Formats: sequence, structure tokens, C-alpha cells
Amino acid sequence: MPDPRAIGAEAANRFDEVVGGGARVLGLATGSSPDQVYAELVNRHAAFPGAYRACRVFLLDEYVGLPQGHPERYAAVIRRTVTDPLGIPRDRVYAPDVDARDLAAAGERYDEAIAAAGGVDLQLLGVGTNGHIAFNEPGATLARGTHVTRLTDRTRQDNARFFGGRVDAVPRAAMTQGIGTILRARRLLLIATGAAKADAIAGLVSRPADPELPVTALHRHPAVSVLVDPAAASGISEADLLPDVRMRGHDDERVDRMIGMHADDRIRS
Repeated sequence: MPDPRAIGAEAANRFDEVVGGGARVLGLATGSSPDQVYAELVNRHAAFPGAYRACRVFLLDEYVGLPQGHPERYAAVIRRTVTDPLGIPRDRVYAPDVDARDLAAAGERYDEAIAAAGGVDLQLLGVGTNGHIAFNEPGATLARGTHVTRLTDRTRQDNARFFGGRVDAVPRAAMTQGIGTILRARRLLLIATGAAKADAIAGLVSRPADPELPVTALHRHPAVSVLVDPAAASGISEADLLPDVRMRGHDDERVDRMIGMHADDRIRS
């Protein structure tokens, strides 16, 4: 795609399509990458938010250790940026219970809640500079459910921009949907923008599923779309593409490679 704004518009189209088709369970991500998606959805629907009001939303992850009411708790971020403006009731927006006494049990309950809701129809994902998805850091088990994980120094450094540039203010742990949980969603939509994501995207299209680069676990899902801008795609070498990876440029209607098995799912750059 030509730029982050175009990615936001295309991703919003995907959400409108699934919700218009009757989907009612959405998975949302936080971080910088989804900002344009949420801005586009709010721009389209805030004045008449009925289309999304019946949806339930499950967050990918939540910091452990931030007090209730902290503006950077992901539940607060999601409500502020997208679900409140779309008119989705707060009791239909779910985040991992990081205030529970037994965090392991809370992770199990979160997976059970997703299953009880019927499973996620469309899960939005970003990718970290080290290839993490949600907070599944390098070395993560590819089949694990929702769990508490320790954040790497690199992830905390990347996220310091949300805490006034102070790495020491970034929590050291989070509760995250595991890759096993993520892969149970019916459709996955990953977006990446900027040169900082180029190595992760290059690894995604050139390496099979590898715990050391968690984003490559997406090869295990049959319905994945990846939207990237030119900077995020800058590390891709056609010679290194896996056989099941197809790419399409925004100005080129030819489909050259594909990730996954569904004809509708592709990496666009």
C-alpha cells in the first residue's frame, strides 16, 4: 500500500466487510500501527455508530503492573481511541484480567471467554521490531494460550514513547494472548508501517514458522492478510520468498505470491 493512511482505509474496509456480513466478535491491537485503522473507522461511523454497537471486542494483551485508571492501560487506550467513539458498550470490551490474584487462571478464563463468545471473527495484529505479535516475544511457544510474559528490553525501549520516553516507566510484564489463541481466530489481518518493521516483514515472507521470529507463526493459519507500506516492505527480496507467499503492489493488480491458502488473503505493499 502507498502509505499508512491507505493501509488504514483498506483495513477499515476489511472490518466493515466482516461486520456487514454478520461478524460480531472482533480482536483489536494497540500500538502505533493500528492508529490509522481506528481513525478511519471512527471517521466513517462515529456519527452513526449502530453498525458496531452489537460487537464484542477482545484485546490482544494488557500490561501487568499499571494501576487501574492509568491512561496507558490498553483497555483505556482501546476505549478512548475506537470502541467508545464507535458506540460499543464498555461491558462488551474485554481485556485480560491483570488485576487477578492468580494470573495463570485469569489467562485460562480469558481464552474460555473468547471461546464462549464464538471465537474471534477478525483479529487485527501489528508486529514488533523483533518480530513479536501481541506480546509473544522471540522464543515463544507457538501453541500456547493466554499467559503472562516478561517483556524484552527491546520491546520496552520501543514502547517507551508511550511513557514520555522513559524506559523505566514501561512495565516489565504483560498478559498476552498466546500464539495458539491468536491462530484460533477465523481471519487474521496484520499491518506494518515504517522501516523499523522491515526486518520482521522480510523474515515473515522468507522464513517458515520459527519461535525465534514469532510473526512467522502466521504461516500456520489459512486466512491471513498482511498490509505493508513501502518502508516496511523495503527488506523483502523476491529471491528469498517462501513458495506459498504471494505479493501484490497497490499499483499492480498482478498476484505474484501468496501467504496462506485462501485466494482472498495476500501481502500488499
